[in-house]
Amino acid sequence: MRRSVPWRFAVLCLVVSQPALAQVIWDMPNVIEQKPKFDKDNSTVRPRTDVWPRLDPGAVICKTEADLQRLAASRRGEPGEPPNCQLIRTPTAIQIQRRAGPGRTQVSLTDQNGVDGWTDAWLPERPQAVGGKGITIK
Repeated sequence: MRRSVPWRFAVLCLVVSQPALAQVIWDMPNVIEQKPKFDKDNSTVRPRTDVWPRLDPGAVICKTEADLQRLAASRRGEPGEPPNCQLIRTPTAIQIQRRAGPGRTQVSLTDQNGVDGWTDAWLPERPQAVGGKGITIK
């Protein structure tokens, strides 16, 4: 009989504490995300109005064609003097002046008067398809 008293007390504690464990409060609006609402009336695809041609962020523009060649050499790990090049940080409208193959293009920046240089960025003749669906920007 003496041994059953601690067990009765343990069972009583479990029975009393069980409802407290089952209570969950879902008053956390940042945890449960609301599904976005789709408006069927405004579901038309609108063409992008980005400027073309342009240099995207990450592209490099060098002062001369020789600087562009030194940049390519430094990327290969060859020693030499550093090239005079700048990294493009925002989409920048350009005009293509001359192409010297797929990896060398002379461009002038349209938003900065008189600034021109050379880039190794791939600049196709026309803008590419939007979203891979075959829609081209005109």
